[in-house]
Amino acid sequence: MVAEKRSPARGVYAISVAADLVGTGVQNLRVYERRGLVSPARTDGGTRLYSDDDIARLRRIADLLEAGLNLAGIAMVLDLELETARLRRRLDGH
Repeated sequence: MVAEKRSPARGVYAISVAADLVGTGVQNLRVYERRGLVSPARTDGGTRLYSDDDIARLRRIADLLEAGLNLAGIAMVLDLELETARLRRRLDGH
């Protein structure tokens, strides 16, 4: 039997597990979601499910907080990083 590779965008981690993986509190993750910094998937019952991509983004948020940025600044940095990645892919012909 061949194991399927899970998509890094698929939500699998409950909020408490995601908070532990990132080293922050559950309330912080809720704040980041309210501020639009992360958008975890939801089950039909409304439970948040964080993906590996979400965890990487949360770790980036933690790094930027540690560097002294506030949440508004972090939102701008994350947007610029996404735009830069899009432009690079376009330039590379992907």
